[in-house]
Amino acid sequence: MTSYDFDLLVIGGGSGGIATAKRAALHGKKVAVVERARWGGTCVNVGCVPKKIMYTAASLAEQMKHDVVHFGFEQPQVKLDYPLFKKRRDAYILRLDKIYESGLAKSGVAKIIGDATFLDAHTVAVTNDETTQNVTADKILIAVGGRPMLPDVPGTEHCITSDGFFEMEELPTKAVVVGAGYIAVELAGVLNGLGVETHLVVRKHKALRTFDEEISDHLDKEMMRQGITIHRNTMGLSRIEKQDDGKKKVFMVTEGMEPIADADIVLYAPGRIPNTETLNLDKVGVEVIPGKGFIKVDDFQNTTAENIFALGDVCGKVELTPMAIAAGRRLADRLFEEGKANSKTSYELVPTVVFSHPTIGTCGMTESQAIAKYGQENIKVYKSKFPNLYYGIFQMEPDDKPRTFMKLVCAGKEELVVGLHIIGMGADEMLQGFGVAMKMGATKADFDSSVAIHPTGAEELVTMGLWGTSPQETGAKVSPLMGAPPPEPTL
Repeated sequence: MTSYDFDLLVIGGGSGGIATAKRAALHGKKVAVVERARWGGTCVNVGCVPKKIMYTAASLAEQMKHDVVHFGFEQPQVKLDYPLFKKRRDAYILRLDKIYESGLAKSGVAKIIGDATFLDAHTVAVTNDETTQNVTADKILIAVGGRPMLPDVPGTEHCITSDGFFEMEELPTKAVVVGAGYIAVELAGVLNGLGVETHLVVRKHKALRTFDEEISDHLDKEMMRQGITIHRNTMGLSRIEKQDDGKKKVFMVTEGMEPIADADIVLYAPGRIPNTETLNLDKVGVEVIPGKGFIKVDDFQNTTAENIFALGDVCGKVELTPMAIAAGRRLADRLFEEGKANSKTSYELVPTVVFSHPTIGTCGMTESQAIAKYGQENIKVYKSKFPNLYYGIFQMEPDDKPRTFMKLVCAGKEELVVGLHIIGMGADEMLQGFGVAMKMGATKADFDSSVAIHPTGAEELVTMGLWGTSPQETGAKVSPLMGAPPPEPTL
């Protein structure tokens, strides 16, 4: 029997890789993680966590500048000490890095620093500076994540990516954000909220085109209302020039469009690409998706090589930190726990939040996706649009108050909830519980059976339409309908 250094070698010390390693160690396996940069990966260092801190700072600025006066407070002088804020944010991130690292040590997982390259299906060469060591393992997991993409456009050397956004030492006066995905929308919202003149450049007619149409339309109007200048149907940038004064000037592909001048930063956010180039995947028979570079995997995270697995952003499927963590833990259970041979995670009905201004929460299908799958005649949609009570006493015309928009997409005779979409205050915090309900097969009647919490925005999700008139069908193991008693545990 062949002897290896480790039972499992994980390439990549991000959230997914670390979760897998710790779970495998919990099963008594000898595990190591290879990482070339900072522990915690994209999410902790240049993604979810620092972004949420930036979002919170921008939201506080907006409340102080625009909201508090409506409640009778004197207008405060709002001035952000950005260097101090960045220092405190970065110190918190550094602390998280150390927590991730110490978590590995407590779990008995070995740490190997350096760049990994496959030599064969069981051997990886890890290079750190000028030193290289060969590491062998029975099973190897690729969880190297991805990085921001910069297109082949003249002048991109004058631009920054989302990584560079978190390196800024001071706030710009004017910023151009290029992209139509959630990263572009989130960072444009942060910059605008912090008082930066913000321009959003999108290739086509609006941002977030893959989201439910009414959600992306609502966000589009809100971004304009808040003062973001949106440049539409640009087909992207043709070039970026550096002016004599050091500022940037951007030119659009579409002819006749006025260039944007005097930008302090140009932030490119057109998407992300996987970190696979240096792994030598061809050597071990791991196939990637042509033209994209994402690793091909099946539902069980198997690659095309028998003992090599992959998960997270490197696979390009539901690129979310909690998704990678769940996939990793299920994989470790399947590989190392008896009786878990069919263990895998589900990539369906994944609750997703966009920290735009306002926030978006979505789970399941868009209306158009549901119609395409089930047919128009089998779909029923419930909607609600309202100003949150937060804006109740605002001294402005009712039609000028920001609106929350909610939508339930239901399918079939039982009105199974197959899509839930929210944009507005608190969408990020209210979505998680509804995500649980949808995973359990909740129907519109199940939603109605839950008594509303008043006054909250979330109550609209359980009071839509003519309340209580949906088909009395439940997706629950124990029916909550028609005043039924709650479930009891089996003792």
